[in-house]
Amino acid sequence: MLHFDSAPLRVLYLGGTGTISASCVRLSVASGMAVSVLNRGSKESPAGTESLVADVADEAALAAALQGRTFDAVVNFVSFDADDARRKAEFFGPRARQYVHISSASIYAKPVRQVPITESTPTGPNPPLPYATAKWEAEQALRDFPVTIVRPSHTYDDANPPLPGGWATVDRIARGEQIPVHGDGTSLWTLTHAEDFAQGLVGLLGNPRAIGETFNITGSDVYTWDQIYTIVAEALGVEARLVHVASDMFPLVAPEWFWSGEMVGDLGHSAVFDTTKIRTFVPGFAPRLTFHRAAARMMAHRPARTAADDDTDAVLDRIVAAYHAARKVFAG
Repeated sequence: MLHFDSAPLRVLYLGGTGTISASCVRLSVASGMAVSVLNRGSKESPAGTESLVADVADEAALAAALQGRTFDAVVNFVSFDADDARRKAEFFGPRARQYVHISSASIYAKPVRQVPITESTPTGPNPPLPYATAKWEAEQALRDFPVTIVRPSHTYDDANPPLPGGWATVDRIARGEQIPVHGDGTSLWTLTHAEDFAQGLVGLLGNPRAIGETFNITGSDVYTWDQIYTIVAEALGVEARLVHVASDMFPLVAPEWFWSGEMVGDLGHSAVFDTTKIRTFVPGFAPRLTFHRAAARMMAHRPARTAADDDTDAVLDRIVAAYHAARKVFAG
């Protein structure tokens, strides 16, 4: 992708090595952009990029790393609250023709009253899910800035399965252990591979019409949660042993587990998105990876178990045990 004067589009990514951002960086490079990645340097930047090392919370260090440079687009993957979002917009806005803030589709008010979810669907604080509330507050802090706002939904890549509990849950499925599924397993959920998300985001970069606009960027891959777990089991060549647990039970049994809040504040609700707007601005946006295909590919990336996986297993065992205890009581 070229700038109007035929020079490569100059793009700066804040972050650039995460689940979503790494795919965006790779596609930007493949599209011919001049890509810089700014982070603390703890991870190696993707091939073909310029690495800028600084603590993004230290404005003096940022100014020194940038040395007065400007960019055609700055993409911020690292702001998660209102104060930081405002500071980053104030700092990078004057240094970019286009400033892109990565928000989250979890900011839509729950329960959603109508589907599909569009960019004009009401948003609001989400008390069971502090992450979603912070992301919503961050958007509110940017109302007076000329920003492009992007809202990804549940986005994964081959190294990060989109299951509560991640690889620990995959291992449980492979071992034939029972998996607690919130609700009755029939709520609808949209999954998006990071490579597909990148098509939409990179397509917006350098587009002046996108400034001041908000976009849902998701795939059209919609499944029930029972189907999601079953697809993983099929990719492993086993049968999924699912037990259906009331969403409210997760935070009661495991209040310390991140995913417990998700069950009540996000995953427990159906999430189907309208992507008309991103397809209008980026006509080439065409998600290709269904979860069926990605899951088979993903199993080749199963990592070794870690202490964190053992901790997750213990939480899931506790939830399954609570389910059986409750069932025993009600069975008399």
